[in-house]
Amino acid sequence: MKKMIYSQADLIQHTGILEKNLDAWVRLKLLKPDGTTADAVPFFTSLSLEKAIHIQRLVELGYATEDIQKIIRKVGLPSHKSNAKRQPKAREFLTVGDLAERVGVSSRAIKHWEEKGIIEPEMRSEGGFRLYADVYVYFCELIRDLQLFSYSLEEIKAISDLFRDFLSIKDDLDARSKEATEAKLEEMLTRIQAFYQKMGQLKKGLERWDELLKKKKKEIIALRARNRKRLDSLTVQGDKK
Repeated sequence: MKKMIYSQADLIQHTGILEKNLDAWVRLKLLKPDGTTADAVPFFTSLSLEKAIHIQRLVELGYATEDIQKIIRKVGLPSHKSNAKRQPKAREFLTVGDLAERVGVSSRAIKHWEEKGIIEPEMRSEGGFRLYADVYVYFCELIRDLQLFSYSLEEIKAISDLFRDFLSIKDDLDARSKEATEAKLEEMLTRIQAFYQKMGQLKKGLERWDELLKKKKKEIIALRARNRKRLDSLTVQGDKK
């Protein structure tokens, strides 16, 4: 399930917090952004939204900023059980444009791959703003490679689905029945073997083309040298006239 993310403006809209107060809380580290985009734009998750609401309630009860800092330091803020785990360190995420630039494709290509279900953003805002972890740079490069290998988007989608299945099984081996897990792992091994066969064909093809191009390049250079001699002779004859 993708995490919802909120910009600072979203946070203000949802909580009714004054912008100057939110700026002060961030500056004093009462509330920390959960990450930033590659352009250093901070964003917050639902956990931070919940924290902001609790801080606002303490302010409304008359607690000073210093007192709230002590409360957070000593006992923390209440949270739902699902959010009780320690907040992970803020990470840098990529927008669609950032990801496209890193991979060397158009933003339209990234969006098209997402529409086809090949990739999925890790976080999404209410306004449709999407963020990807930097590991997607490598993943998208693999997608581009598969397209160069003449794989269709439907075939690439099937491969990406298997990759997600692999991560799911690796994360929790007992999530599926033994039979279902065995069948899925067997399917992955079959797909890998097919990859090996296709890569073998591609390597042979590349070797043939490498040999051919080297040979023809030498022949073309030799022909150009002969032709330039012809041009030089024509120039000399023209000068004599």
